[in-house]
Amino acid sequence: MSITVKENILKQAAERSIDDFLEVIVNAIYESVNFRLDATSMQTLNADQITLLAYKIMQTEVMDGGFIQLIHNGYGGFIFHNPFAKMMRLWNIPELATLVNKAHKAYNKFHLEIERDCTDDEFMAMFENYPVFDDLDDNFVENEEIWTSQVAYYVDEHLTAFVKIETDE
Repeated sequence: MSITVKENILKQAAERSIDDFLEVIVNAIYESVNFRLDATSMQTLNADQITLLAYKIMQTEVMDGGFIQLIHNGYGGFIFHNPFAKMMRLWNIPELATLVNKAHKAYNKFHLEIERDCTDDEFMAMFENYPVFDDLDDNFVENEEIWTSQVAYYVDEHLTAFVKIETDE
């Protein structure tokens, strides 16, 4: 399956910000799988595309509510049971890979309790009950701009692994 992005749209997005640049590519990938990321749709994507989606999910979840929210919302398996950390090393983002591996250890220890259905109050209590995630969350937040920039650099340098550029001709 060929995922295309119009060259002028991508250029305009890149001129605005790296976040907008990545968003255009992420949206094109999501659109190609009808906005459903599951075992079947993932078979139509390559490792780089899946890794980019994983980064975007992690970025959104951790920036909003930390690793506890990421795990509670059901994304722990997607991040930690796939070679995401290994891909971050291949993308030359080893510090993020190290953080993901540390979070993976905490995930293995606590994910069953964090993933369970609960009230809003019980969810909020998890932040006090699992302080192991505090430093991990802080590390991600402190480095998110750098890591997002590194992700964008990798994507730009390997653009054809993610999308086909459709020229305006």
